[in-house]
Amino acid sequence: MSLASRVIPCLDIKDVRVFKGVSFQGLRDAGDPMESARVYEEQGADEIVLLDVSATPEGRGHAIDTVRGVRSVLSIPLTVGGGVRRADDAGRLLEAGADKVGVNTAAVDRPQLIGEIAEQFGNQCTVLAVDAATTGQGWEVMVESGRIRTGIDVVEWSKKATEMGAGEILLTSWDRDGTREGYDLDLIAAVSDAVTVPVIASGGADEPGHLVDALRAGASAALIASILHDGDTTVGALKTALSEAGILVRP
Repeated sequence: MSLASRVIPCLDIKDVRVFKGVSFQGLRDAGDPMESARVYEEQGADEIVLLDVSATPEGRGHAIDTVRGVRSVLSIPLTVGGGVRRADDAGRLLEAGADKVGVNTAAVDRPQLIGEIAEQFGNQCTVLAVDAATTGQGWEVMVESGRIRTGIDVVEWSKKATEMGAGEILLTSWDRDGTREGYDLDLIAAVSDAVTVPVIASGGADEPGHLVDALRAGASAALIASILHDGDTTVGALKTALSEAGILVRP
């Protein structure tokens, strides 16, 4: 039996507000995270991803109070990322109400972190967040909220991380983020083919067909932000379109 594909709104947080930009730049205010999370759950969201986009660049941990606040209005799973440098940081986020914790920069700096989180809290709680930039021959990992190119191959890094314990990959195309040009389907297919864990496609959605393409390329879930924050559509409308295209989704 096929698993239902997930539709997951993403809330990028900065200064306790939801922000959205293009390729992680030019951030604009998109509302209150608690209100946004509540509305998206009512619309039928399967999960919520909450990313503190300024935590790592500012050298601080995630805003725990924001996590608690969002958790207080949600009954669906919540993934939280940003500023996780140690397993203890992940533990605090889980205690605050996260169901899964995403790691990016700190895991690149010290890959053992992935195994430490997985060992203490389980593979199902351990999400590798990968920001991928095209190189012409493939994709390289970016860190520090897209500020630094590492030269690390995205596909090889994804394979290594899952071997170390990551139970899911949140795969964001830096080149497509906020552009509404559609997901990077080649990127999604390359990573999905290389790993055995679920891959969440992120970066570039503008209309239902883009989600259909991403899921058919191998993603288990589609992350969306701009088209929801700007009021262009709803989670429910997207899921209806996916169902009509033959994609199995949850009610």
